[in-house]
Amino acid sequence: MNLYPTMLVQQLASACLLALASTSFALQLPADHYLWGEKGPALVRRASTTSATSTSTKVADAACTNGPLTRSCWSNGYSVATDFDTKWPTTGNTVSYTLEITNTTCNPDGNGARPCLLFNNQYPGPTIQANWGDTLSITVKNSMTANGTGIHWHGIRQLNTNTMDGVNGITECPLAPGDTKTYTFQCTQFGSTWYHSHYSAQYGDGALGTIIINGPASSNYDIDLGTYTINDWYYKTAFQIDAITDVNLQNHNPPPPADTILINGTNKNAAGGGTYGTVSMTKGKKYRLRLINTSVDNMIRVSLDNHPFTVITSDLVPIKPYTTNWVLLAIGQRYDVVIYANQTVGNYWFRAEVATDCASANNFYGRSIFSYAGATSGNPTSTAATIPSVCKDESPLVPWVPNTVSSSAFVSQVGNLEVDLNVEQVTTNGQNIVVWGVNLTAIDVDWEDPTLEYVKTGNTSYPSVFNLIEIPNEGTVSSPLPPPSPTPFPIA
Repeated sequence: MNLYPTMLVQQLASACLLALASTSFALQLPADHYLWGEKGPALVRRASTTSATSTSTKVADAACTNGPLTRSCWSNGYSVATDFDTKWPTTGNTVSYTLEITNTTCNPDGNGARPCLLFNNQYPGPTIQANWGDTLSITVKNSMTANGTGIHWHGIRQLNTNTMDGVNGITECPLAPGDTKTYTFQCTQFGSTWYHSHYSAQYGDGALGTIIINGPASSNYDIDLGTYTINDWYYKTAFQIDAITDVNLQNHNPPPPADTILINGTNKNAAGGGTYGTVSMTKGKKYRLRLINTSVDNMIRVSLDNHPFTVITSDLVPIKPYTTNWVLLAIGQRYDVVIYANQTVGNYWFRAEVATDCASANNFYGRSIFSYAGATSGNPTSTAATIPSVCKDESPLVPWVPNTVSSSAFVSQVGNLEVDLNVEQVTTNGQNIVVWGVNLTAIDVDWEDPTLEYVKTGNTSYPSVFNLIEIPNEGTVSSPLPPPSPTPFPIA
């Protein structure tokens, strides 16, 4: 039996649910929590949660300063224990960037140049950085010759800035060649994420980059290594692969396997060309690494030989830290990890392996090198930890600020929501066969008439092919997932 369509829908559903979890949960703060300082953990009592003028009972945490031994702290009364769905700092600072997307070529693993679509002629594109509470102002210019585009800021809540979400056919029309748009939104969350074209298959040709919103963390570390993209890469263009995939799926076959895995935009190819990316470490230091899977089709596992990962963030949600040798990244997922450089001075392989047990396929693997200061040059001789062989999400994922969102509100508002992962349907043209899980129908948005335009004009005659799920009560926060139990715990 061909399980590919089933697994693909499961991956998409998982990504959607994770995005919902990271952007929509109203998180509850435990009565007491711990902050870690130079003298060790200290129990901090919450201030009064009584308010006569507001329905929110959240208050800022005791003021503290962020540093290597106090990563739980931030500033001005905010910390990792602050519920960022209800409270966030407002710095008054605006951080500006300009991204220009162009038709060009790239050769990330030395296999040979091929057409690419890049931001500022970089792959990955420039990393956007801001602090929690800053406002980002990002001007995007479409300098491609024959393609529209729109940039989505993956996982960003976009509270009161829905028109800045960058999803063609939903919140905006595509930017035509020569068009410019400035996306402006406040960083009410903190953590690691990415931006990418939301027009057709463009980001598979390189139209992507990463975002860091500096803030507190649930574990201490000395140095932030920044973002680290992991992704599948094809030697054919994304549009060529898309066409091949369409034909394959009509014949109940999966997409073609990717040709390689890139780590932070580079790798050596199967013939030995290209270069390994390198990361330097100093013995005795702890490093934060922000892992992001920017693939189009591959779920990927990553590991650093002899150096377990302490996982501290899932997407944009600080979690109770846990330790593991391998991390499984679904498409679009982000995990921040802390690496303790406590091994013998030398060179160690960072490994990225396609998760074949998750119905992903790739003809090669990804490698980079983590090297201690003072180590002799050369490729590592380190060995890998045993790789898992069962496709399942990372666990346990326990948010630092537990949530108490009701699932009953979600169920009652969506009404009759049919989900089936194994039913094939024929699209509106009566010919193309698709497999989709929500309401047993394909989605077909109109780029010239975005869904948000219907909302703006009060037009509720949504075409059935929009496949909308209406949540009629304004201000409702709901979830299809059960809430975890609130538990305070110390920061390690």
